[in-house]
Amino acid sequence: MGLFDKLSSKFKSNEGPDPEAFSFPPPSPPIPLEHSLIRYRKQRGINLGSWFTTENWLATKLYEGAVNPKGSDYDLARGANPKEAMERHWDTWITEPDWQWIKDRGFNTVRLPIGYYHLSSVLPDILKGTEYEPFADIYSGAWPRILKAVETAASHGLGVLVDLHAAPGAQNDDGHSGLSNGKVNFWKVNNLASTSIALRFLASTFNSNPHVVGLELLNEPKNNDQLQAWYERTLWEVRQVAGPEFPIYLSDSWDAQWYAPFVGKRDDFVVLDHHLYRCFDASDRALTGPQHADKLRNEFAGTFAQWCGQARGNLVVGEWSAGLDDSCLPPNTPAGERDAHKRAWVAAQLEVYDRCAGYYFWTLKTDRDWDAGWSAYNAGQAEILPSTVVRRAFSPPPQGALDAAAEQAFNAHVGYWSQHGGSPNPQAFADGFRRGWDDALLFVKADGVSELGFVSQWARRREVEAGARGIWEFEHGFNQGVAACYAASA
Repeated sequence: MGLFDKLSSKFKSNEGPDPEAFSFPPPSPPIPLEHSLIRYRKQRGINLGSWFTTENWLATKLYEGAVNPKGSDYDLARGANPKEAMERHWDTWITEPDWQWIKDRGFNTVRLPIGYYHLSSVLPDILKGTEYEPFADIYSGAWPRILKAVETAASHGLGVLVDLHAAPGAQNDDGHSGLSNGKVNFWKVNNLASTSIALRFLASTFNSNPHVVGLELLNEPKNNDQLQAWYERTLWEVRQVAGPEFPIYLSDSWDAQWYAPFVGKRDDFVVLDHHLYRCFDASDRALTGPQHADKLRNEFAGTFAQWCGQARGNLVVGEWSAGLDDSCLPPNTPAGERDAHKRAWVAAQLEVYDRCAGYYFWTLKTDRDWDAGWSAYNAGQAEILPSTVVRRAFSPPPQGALDAAAEQAFNAHVGYWSQHGGSPNPQAFADGFRRGWDDALLFVKADGVSELGFVSQWARRREVEAGARGIWEFEHGFNQGVAACYAASA
């Protein structure tokens, strides 16, 4: 019997929950596209790291009360006054001035890392048989605060990407997965059952909330030959409660060349999450900030652009930073010059990641005195992060611009294909162009800085509405219409 046969069979034991005991309502109808701008816009995001799933190098004061090795939420749960300490942390780590700072800097979305144990008040059985089973009460106050975080983000016009950062048994060997024992026990059947329930609950809860831009199934799972099958199975499960248009984000598990085509072949709204850091390997330490910047720009012209194309544009850089290893420069290099190297590196990243569907800076803050590589606050103070991450503003194009652009594009389309076998349906191209222009204009009119990020995914829904599914000219025209509108609006 295979792994997923075991999971789908009745799983009744004292070691974990019974998935069949949990039922969820059928998915809500898809949110109309005109009300889905937040989900489909280009995401300029920031991570709210160490708010719910915590890390000892970010929330250092919180970890003073943890037990050794002081490396995960599990160590906090076994420490001094854990319930009081956690609830105080949740209530003070992100407050109103933080939300306003995020908005003022031009970010439009936050990525919210959570752990399965933060669902203990609504799904207590998913802790059954896990390391967190004895600590359900400690984390019982988390879920109401998570809902409040989503509500507060929405009040500021911010989207929220809910990210299952810590899964039962730990999906990787880092402390941010919820355990600090260096083991990956995610693949045990009871842990898979708990994860399935947690993800279906989250998808069912948030699929009809237009401010929730998606659900990330797992953060940085350790790659193996079971992961793709788990993705396929879990996507099927989640779609039963959330429908095909609720965005589901998949970590590429440091293997984008494999998972970009996997995402690109799907019709439902699936997004690839790629994490990119340049400060951990020996090869990274050998390059300066400007050298890293040049390398990234060159990579976009090749590998990175290829991944974006293979994923049909459904790719975000879910974690990146200003971090560079200190050995990039001689030890006596002045702080100002070090900042200049970080500034060059960040400028290149904002430029390149703006060409895919978006990004999320890691992370908003740390409680240490200064870290301009990883704290957005400190990076902003050092002008490493610009005063706004918005790279261009738009205004509605002049009257008559659509007709002129549509005629020019149509003539170019017909002229090209008359020399290459002909276009079977040039009218579909014309219809797609105008539809793409008008839809791009929705984002321009929304706030002057948003733009359609998931172009192909949006176009597929318009194809269905127009009865043009499978007619390649429609999407071809749609893509050109979007680009022409933004060119005329810049």
